[in-house]
Amino acid sequence: MENQTVPESDSAIAESLRQRGLRVTAARHAILKWLSSHPHASADQVHQGVVEQLGTLSKQAVYDVLSASVEAELVRQIKPSGHPARFERRRGDNHHHLVCTHCGRVEDTDCKHGHAPCLTPDDAQGFVIHEAEILFWGVCSRCRANTETRPDKA
Repeated sequence: MENQTVPESDSAIAESLRQRGLRVTAARHAILKWLSSHPHASADQVHQGVVEQLGTLSKQAVYDVLSASVEAELVRQIKPSGHPARFERRRGDNHHHLVCTHCGRVEDTDCKHGHAPCLTPDDAQGFVIHEAEILFWGVCSRCRANTETRPDKA
């Protein structure tokens, strides 16, 4: 099931920026608003989506805003191995991610155990564990359907 999100209000985005000590700029506002309804987007996808709204914005500006937003804990960065980094606004709720090994699609999945951390290592080596970040790897339903319907399938 794909994650359906509701865009954040303009005032909520502006307030979240101010609370983190960041100025409310057109680029920051547009990127956070776009991400609120397009989770798991790459920086290139963010750039493409926001340019449609603002008209012009450099890729470097997008990277700068995403970096500052991750540092300010307004955006979560997901780095699936072999795929571009992805960004989302959903954070702090102990959810995990499903990643398709064929197409790279990323979807949210809630933690089965609820509170963080949902897993603990065998030997924490003195660490106090706050969170477990989990990526589940597999083949999504779309890729499975495409494989099953291809005429060259043996």
